[in-house]
Amino acid sequence: MNSMTGTVAWRAVWAALLWPCLLTAAMPLDCTEEQGSLYRCPSISQEKLLDRVIQHAELIYRVSEESCAMFEEMFVPFPLRLQRNQAGYSCITKALPIPSSKSEIQHISDKWLLHSVLMLVQSWIEPLVYLQTTLDRYENAPDMLLNKTKWVSDKLISLEQGVVVLIRKMLDEGMLTTTYNEHGLFQYDALPDMLESVMRDYTLISCFKKDAHKMEVFLKLLKCRQSDNYNCA
Repeated sequence: MNSMTGTVAWRAVWAALLWPCLLTAAMPLDCTEEQGSLYRCPSISQEKLLDRVIQHAELIYRVSEESCAMFEEMFVPFPLRLQRNQAGYSCITKALPIPSSKSEIQHISDKWLLHSVLMLVQSWIEPLVYLQTTLDRYENAPDMLLNKTKWVSDKLISLEQGVVVLIRKMLDEGMLTTTYNEHGLFQYDALPDMLESVMRDYTLISCFKKDAHKMEVFLKLLKCRQSDNYNCA
């Protein structure tokens, strides 16, 4: 078995083991009248639901980019940015069986794509809530940054619900509920000193931006496949 096949097989085992856990014990997905919301209503088509889920993912990624740039400009001196980039950093979702290379992504199933998005979404719900509490301790954190973080946190829950409904519609998984809580991915440490806190929060924001982009890419690839386009990349 070559390394590529071995990696795909390993991720497939992870996916099979974690899939039931991702879809148990959670909030119901209510149908609301809010403009742009993600509906549970049976009247909405699968195509329209996928479009709305993609719109949510696009907005989340865009705001995460803005938040990261704002945090970086306000709190992270350039030498520390350079030092961090040179040293490399590990995101909390690194251990998840998420496809990373282009070849892996091209060979995974639609179910695996949706599964990967759901894992990423649910893995970030708790850290983003924590990020809100830690940003509140910054003496000069602008309201705009705090509001963006809160907005993204709320939209992430909406995206989670939309992906679960999409799974039910596309994969005929039945009446699904959420939430998957991956204990151990994110640990709450004792309060660090200010510099350490800034760099930890910077890593969180940067990693979330990276994963938000993955969510958007995976969903758009799924949309491409649904259109019978065989040149999806």
